[in-house]
Amino acid sequence: MARVTEFTVLIERRRQTFAWLGMLLATALALLVGGLAQARVDDRPTLRPPQFKIARDLDAALDTSGNTPSKARPRWMRDVRGQKQVQVIVVAESTDPALTDLRATVAKLGGVVQVRHTGIHALTVQIPAQRVKALAQHKDVASVSPNRETARTASTLESITGSLTTRVRSPSTKTSYTGVDGTGVGIAILDSGVMREHWAFADPYAGYRLIRNVNMRNANLANWTGSASASSLTPNSAALASYENAIANDYAVRQDGYGHGTHVAAVAAGRAQFYGTAGDTTGIAPNANLFDVKVLSDVGLGTVSDALEGIQWVIYHAKEYNIRVINMSLAAASTESWRTDPLCIAVRSATAAGITVVVAGGNFGVSLTGKEVLGTIAAPANDPSVITVGAANFKATVARSDDVVTAFSSRGPTRGGYVDASGVRRADNLLKPDLVAPGNRIIAAAATDANVAVPTWNFLASTFYSSLVTPTGMGQVYGETQMMLSGTSIAAPAVAGAAALMLQANPGLTPPLVKAILQYTAQPLPNAHLLQQGAGLLNVDGAVALAKVLRTDLATAIPAGTISAGASMLASGKTMPATTSTINGTAFNWSRIVFAGGTHIASGNALFTTYQPLYDPRLTWASGIVRKREAVYWSGTGIPANTFVKSFTDVAAPNQRLATAAVVSADALAGVSSSIGKTGAFMPTATLSGWLVSGSGYVLTQGLVLSEGLVMSEGLVMSEGLVMSEGLVMSEGLVMSESGGMLQGFNLTGALIGEN
Repeated sequence: MARVTEFTVLIERRRQTFAWLGMLLATALALLVGGLAQARVDDRPTLRPPQFKIARDLDAALDTSGNTPSKARPRWMRDVRGQKQVQVIVVAESTDPALTDLRATVAKLGGVVQVRHTGIHALTVQIPAQRVKALAQHKDVASVSPNRETARTASTLESITGSLTTRVRSPSTKTSYTGVDGTGVGIAILDSGVMREHWAFADPYAGYRLIRNVNMRNANLANWTGSASASSLTPNSAALASYENAIANDYAVRQDGYGHGTHVAAVAAGRAQFYGTAGDTTGIAPNANLFDVKVLSDVGLGTVSDALEGIQWVIYHAKEYNIRVINMSLAAASTESWRTDPLCIAVRSATAAGITVVVAGGNFGVSLTGKEVLGTIAAPANDPSVITVGAANFKATVARSDDVVTAFSSRGPTRGGYVDASGVRRADNLLKPDLVAPGNRIIAAAATDANVAVPTWNFLASTFYSSLVTPTGMGQVYGETQMMLSGTSIAAPAVAGAAALMLQANPGLTPPLVKAILQYTAQPLPNAHLLQQGAGLLNVDGAVALAKVLRTDLATAIPAGTISAGASMLASGKTMPATTSTINGTAFNWSRIVFAGGTHIASGNALFTTYQPLYDPRLTWASGIVRKREAVYWSGTGIPANTFVKSFTDVAAPNQRLATAAVVSADALAGVSSSIGKTGAFMPTATLSGWLVSGSGYVLTQGLVLSEGLVMSEGLVMSEGLVMSEGLVMSEGLVMSESGGMLQGFNLTGALIGEN
């Protein structure tokens, strides 16, 4: 209960602070009103300049509408009798409930009031596009927003991530769809458990897609650390059977007492087909198989040891169950380098075994004083082999044009490090996160006890019911219960689900290739740099489209040595798709950005038309270091070949080209890292992407070799006034859930209940 007490104290402190500020504001306002008592109310100055009243996506559309073909325009913009008209929602600041003056102004500007929203003091109006800015100048107008399309029968999460395009699955309703849905691909959820009886995890025939529930907290019987000297239990042995019996959790009444893991699993692969009173909260891969690997307690805490054991269980059974993806929405604060951190070593082992590992970046992006904090990527998200995910706020709309990076989402670079021979600490300073995904106020399955008569709520839901359950507005029926969560821990499973879709579309993808595709196809968000959003916002449409044109034998050809650097990666008869996507009626360019070697930025279609050695999952490359980690499998009578991992070897990789000629390097284009100059690691992703789209960048003639790339100078911290973490520190060996977790010095409220 200590975590709840700390969280409550934090909330209370914030409440007292806002109350104090509120009293000061009220006093100042009283003085102001007293001084203006003789002035008419209508003469009061507007609180915001007109240009800031217009929503960003509306303003952008107004500026470009003349150059945009009619079919590419949003639905709230159209030609009416030869004139461009828009349908907008005008929120008012007025003491007149009838909004008489504002309605008259709309008419004078050639508009028509279509609906009066008395409950929110607003109007829906249709008005000539060229008169919107004049309308925003009216003294009663607080904001002008386009009448955006809301989520249709299919879930908001599916829609905003691009899962419902013709290249993925479409058309889609709550009960039916056609296309890519994750069928046959296994996703392991390392978390607080997953409620097996929840309808979110049913298959199309009301059977189970949750194949196994195991609890690593039940037993710690094997030395499975993933190191080169460790070994796993012999297949078919009595010792293995005893171990599996000890950790089995398939029929426990309380499988997820905390509630986090069930929600995470539903974001990745939940379905809403069987829900009665609940809405459509379908996840990204609604027919993928799920594996619950419980490593956190019923208050969201665990140990590194339990997490390591969970990762090893997945590695051991991966080929048996076709587990291709691990989602880790948990973190262990660490000041260690990726080279030595135990969780990092474990996830590299999983990657080397062909499993794509998706990790939440952390929720430590803002301090208690409201300042942005850099360098707060937690372990194992700081490892170069994993896909590190930050959180985006989708602003409760299916439009992507208003999405922003959340304040709480952890920023790069990675700050784990080591002490050199001279006693000087050297930070890794790797580029992270890799991309961002929706992670603010996401509604998905809520765990209860598996007891129809007394379905006791999970810890998070019961403790913060008014903040997490009430806002869903849904009827809460056993097996259909829902709640709302926020955090990078909720963004990560959206990417894990996307990886499952990609692997269904092309089973031959390797983990680093999955990562590269997700980055290359991402949509850069405006006004956020590489250390805030990585390559940009998850784009499922583009990722699946690119996955479909590549060879399906890569995962076997690479370890067999039957594909060489520069060989074609395109499938027979396939060509590169157009590097654009259209989601919810809006077209955008892919980022064309891929992080390579921890500090390099690579680009160009050659990354995917020809084989790059960096796609070998056995290689880990960062900061001039390349290690080769390789699985050793059990063999013997009755043991399937190359199925059960026994141990791993780890050696320095031989000298080789890691990227071939014709790949584009953007290192020089980004320049030296400066937060003031907005260059290097601080370059806005959209700016760098725009330059790459236009053809800038250096085309390699000799391939990409070991070098430092974009390096964060240690002097940068002092000279530019940045708040930089030197590595996250908390109790040794402690692992915590990424939603609702506590760490001194950081404001984590948004990471639980969300941001506006």
